[in-house]
Amino acid sequence: MTPSTPISRRTFVTVAGLASAAWLSPVRAQLAGKPLTLVVPAAAGGTTDIAARMLAEPLGKILQTSVIVDNRSGGNGNIAGQLVARGPTDGSSLLVQYSGYQCITPLIQPMPGFDPATHLKPIGHLIDAPQLMVVRADFPANTFAEFLRYAKANPARINYASSGNGSLQHVTTELLKDLTKTYLVHIPYRGTGPALNDLLAGTVDFTITTPPPLLPHIRAGKLKALMVTGRTRLAALPNIPTATEAGVPLVASSWFAVYGPSGLSNDLQNRLSLAIRQVVESDNFKKRAEDQGAKAVVMSGAELATLGSNERNMWARIVKLANIKAD
Repeated sequence: MTPSTPISRRTFVTVAGLASAAWLSPVRAQLAGKPLTLVVPAAAGGTTDIAARMLAEPLGKILQTSVIVDNRSGGNGNIAGQLVARGPTDGSSLLVQYSGYQCITPLIQPMPGFDPATHLKPIGHLIDAPQLMVVRADFPANTFAEFLRYAKANPARINYASSGNGSLQHVTTELLKDLTKTYLVHIPYRGTGPALNDLLAGTVDFTITTPPPLLPHIRAGKLKALMVTGRTRLAALPNIPTATEAGVPLVASSWFAVYGPSGLSNDLQNRLSLAIRQVVESDNFKKRAEDQGAKAVVMSGAELATLGSNERNMWARIVKLANIKAD
């Protein structure tokens, strides 16, 4: 995944100037005083929900309307996705989407009459959250090199937790298995919470997931971080190497972005994209993202569409290789 180059400060000033009342008046006219709803395909407290709430208040100020976060979990993201896809096309109902639901769910659990790639229109990127590989506190390895030696010496004796079959945690670890030629046993759970609980209890050996739920336990010494799957190290954990630095060419991040219904006009798509860009480029948004172990990343709708297509193709190979099926 290759994020777009951040716009310069001078360009940002120009863009901010364009986002005047005149520039955004068509969006405000469409909303006509109605609140804008950000539909979230996950329960409150997860990274998708966090990203939506980071966006809501500043976006409301730019558009001069209230912004509501509506959590609609279930169906591997299909419930929320269909709600937006079949909803109003005036910009009042948008989806804060998780990359796993956008790119992986359709590969393992296709929904008749609904495909995120064609029924949702990409508007703008929010944050990129590389994943962390963590092991239980008493696991006999303190580095990824030690983990790999142990795994090769003990095939099929190491198990890993994920939030379910086809989750990003699952496919990322299957990619790790393919790259390292190791035999690791998958234990699927119904969500990151239950998986993390069993990891902390020592029932499973490791997991790979986004940083926000892991950081408090790493800092408390209850989990050991071995590597991060992003292109760069995490500011929150500067001593933890990337997978590439640890010796395996693994780059896999969760990302979170905004989509609208396919019937949204190109004009509204572009204007909403500009408003979201303003939020993501702000110092406050960048700082909040960094505090969550993530990174604010600006992308246009077209760049977001390319990202989604490329990642779906990448994960399709792993889904087929590992014969991953929906629960």
